[in-house]
Amino acid sequence: MFDAYFRKDIPWGDKTLTLETGKIARQADGAVMARLGDTIVLCTAVGNRSVKAGQDFFPLTVHYQEKAFAAGKIPGGFFKREGRPSEHEVLVSRLIDRPIRPLFPDNFRNEVQVIATVLSHDLENDPDIVAMVGCSAALTLSGIPFFGPVGAARVGWIDGRYVLNPTAEQRAQSRLELVVAGTSEGVLMVESEAQELSEEVMLGAVEFGHRGFQPVIDGIIALAERAAKEPWPLPEPAEEEKALKARVFELGRAPVAEAYRETQKLLRHEKVAAARKAVLERLATEGVDPEKAKGLFKELEAEVVRNAILDTGIRIDGRGTRDIRPIVAEVGVLPRAHGSALFTRGETQAFCVATLGTGQDEQIIDALAGEYREDFLLHYNFPPYSVNETGRLGSPGRREVGHGKLAWRALHPLLPEKEKFPYTIRVVSEITESNGSSSMATVCGSSLAMMDAGVPLKRPCAGIAMGLIKEERGFAVLSDILGDEDHLGDMDFKVAGTEVGVTSLQMDIKITSITFEIMKIALEQAREGRMHILGEMAKAITGARTEVAATAPRITVITINKDKIRDVIGSGGKVIREITEQTGTKIDIEDDGTIKIAATSPEAAQRAIDWIQGIVAEPELGKIYTGKVVKTAEFGAFVNFLGSRDGLVHISELAQERVNKTTDVVKEGDLVKVKVIGFDERGKVKLSMRVVDQATGEDITEKVGARRPRPEGEGGGRRGERREGAGGGPRQAAE
Repeated sequence: MFDAYFRKDIPWGDKTLTLETGKIARQADGAVMARLGDTIVLCTAVGNRSVKAGQDFFPLTVHYQEKAFAAGKIPGGFFKREGRPSEHEVLVSRLIDRPIRPLFPDNFRNEVQVIATVLSHDLENDPDIVAMVGCSAALTLSGIPFFGPVGAARVGWIDGRYVLNPTAEQRAQSRLELVVAGTSEGVLMVESEAQELSEEVMLGAVEFGHRGFQPVIDGIIALAERAAKEPWPLPEPAEEEKALKARVFELGRAPVAEAYRETQKLLRHEKVAAARKAVLERLATEGVDPEKAKGLFKELEAEVVRNAILDTGIRIDGRGTRDIRPIVAEVGVLPRAHGSALFTRGETQAFCVATLGTGQDEQIIDALAGEYREDFLLHYNFPPYSVNETGRLGSPGRREVGHGKLAWRALHPLLPEKEKFPYTIRVVSEITESNGSSSMATVCGSSLAMMDAGVPLKRPCAGIAMGLIKEERGFAVLSDILGDEDHLGDMDFKVAGTEVGVTSLQMDIKITSITFEIMKIALEQAREGRMHILGEMAKAITGARTEVAATAPRITVITINKDKIRDVIGSGGKVIREITEQTGTKIDIEDDGTIKIAATSPEAAQRAIDWIQGIVAEPELGKIYTGKVVKTAEFGAFVNFLGSRDGLVHISELAQERVNKTTDVVKEGDLVKVKVIGFDERGKVKLSMRVVDQATGEDITEKVGARRPRPEGEGGGRRGERREGAGGGPRQAAE
């Protein structure tokens, strides 16, 4: 028999968060329908009752998925159904995973799967926060061992004040986009993008968000008191496992401590591997299955490293807690790239390349909130050779997508306005060596590469990763952490920014929470390290180059009347296609009449500009143009003189002397100088060659003087009728 239906309404700021259970997805261990406004997310949690044989890690998977029907849309593409996760779905999946993962018991190895499905989106309340809260509630109700619940909130900074869960409209005005999650005791996760805000404002935002989601935690607890399932029994380490752990520590403590005195990464890993092998072989002679001891050996490594740092203040590679590894920054390392940089910090290295494109290179993103275009792309790649491993090369995984987005957030607030720098920018970061904080190396290298490409960033940007060792007897905050310090430590705290302020902050905690005092110390220590890194980067380049690379397109922006857009494009795009093909340019036309012309040479750009201006320009009375004779008739010649615009040179205006036959003076294909002398009642242009010196283009109206009257009998009446109807009656007949 299924459980009864339960509902909890939680007042949250100026809105109401509703959590429902017992009606939908009742066969899941935990299922909650979370609603904020008209945004609704179904969140489920299921755990396997048994542990897979040989499982030595906790297999948690989190999937966030958006259904197109949630916004009243049909998916694009040939199949018309949702396919592989979008980048946004991957990022939100990570956002949910990061705060809940530390809250499972250390020795829990049962597989757990959490799925959040967006069923409705009101385009005002973002589903990601609703999904985080719903998944926390589903786990809390499921009976699966989970030391939650977790609350989450988004924080904005608008007009000098914090805003809890800002709407889409408010977010557009905010200088801060920060998501914070945690328990009632402390913060577990922070993700943010900021417009060069101070450390004090950033810390205040985290505290504000933490206070802001406490009603949610209280509401989940109240719902759990009524609807939670019986808790699973917590796995207790057997006496045999305790004895094995003691034996592993006894055999391995000395050789592991000696191995971690090696400061070079690869040599250190070789020595650690040798120590591990020796311990496992010794245990095998004592009748112990070596597979059971592998996880315990990792615990031994953590204890040795953590205690050494707390006891001596000296880290694995010999640095103090605040020291930054040696930095080498280089720019212009690739001859054909628009911008390139090699950033090396200790044994971590990022090879970053910037490419400039046009509006045609923008990424079109079909999101629930609507389609939009992205003109700044940052792609992070982590090949296996960077850590001396072999592995599969393929599409980027969740980690690559997350690290790339973190660097994107750090640099995005510093980009120039589109009107001032109308390029699409793509940066690729290839991690060629890695020993900690490759995402922050990507921030530094990407900043250098863009400045090398001539992108006028507001200021250079640098990033640094902080770590934490926290025990009951004390703690140590570590600047510029190594990979081993990340794996064996309690915190990954990444801060990026300029000399003015913070542009991005990301924090993940591996323990139940940390205090705001520790966060304050980490922020100040990170600011100190960031200033040092910016100083080292300045040795390579201090600001954007004044011009883009010779291999990059030059973009010129002109504006035309919106009514003329159709003329520039032409029927079926014929005109614009002809312009681009014959000038070798790329042309983007926007709805407001803005035209961007991209070319690799100024001459090509000018040809395209002249062509377009010729199409859209209006003929000016009394102005002289160069034109081409496109048709001759008995009564005169038609001249194409302004883009696609034609005008009529009446036979009486072909030359100063009397002309009996049009072709006596001009023929089709001739280039001639013409002056606009008037317009007929239909707006057709009247032209004259007679008053223009065909050799110099000079106006000779005064020299020509008034036309002499024709004597009777010279055909004056008939010719006069034609002249009076120039561009009118006779032309109408001809047409």
